[in-house]
Amino acid sequence: MKLPEFEEVQGPVLMLNMLKFKDRKYYFETYLPAFRKATEKLGINDVKIRLACNVAASILAPESEAWDAILLVEYPSASAFKTIAESDVYRDIADPYRLAATDTLHLYMTTPFEL
Repeated sequence: MKLPEFEEVQGPVLMLNMLKFKDRKYYFETYLPAFRKATEKLGINDVKIRLACNVAASILAPESEAWDAILLVEYPSASAFKTIAESDVYRDIADPYRLAATDTLHLYMTTPFEL
């Protein structure tokens, strides 16, 4: 996966993962451990799942945008995310499991702001 340049994004980033599953159990029991193994091999050990939840109902969204789950995953930086996503290590160890487990995945890179 070739990603855009993120050099202007500073500090930790939160990736909003919006998921439709082919196989929910496979995602959590096979893909996530493989993802952890890939990040460890890359020396990026501070990736944290900050929120994992089922989508109970779509309120202000078309039915076509119904999601099964949402994960909010913190990466130490945008460049750490990019390193993982573009690496052969991730592609070989984890990505086949993600593809097998998910029907649709939308990712949004977010950064915090003060209210």
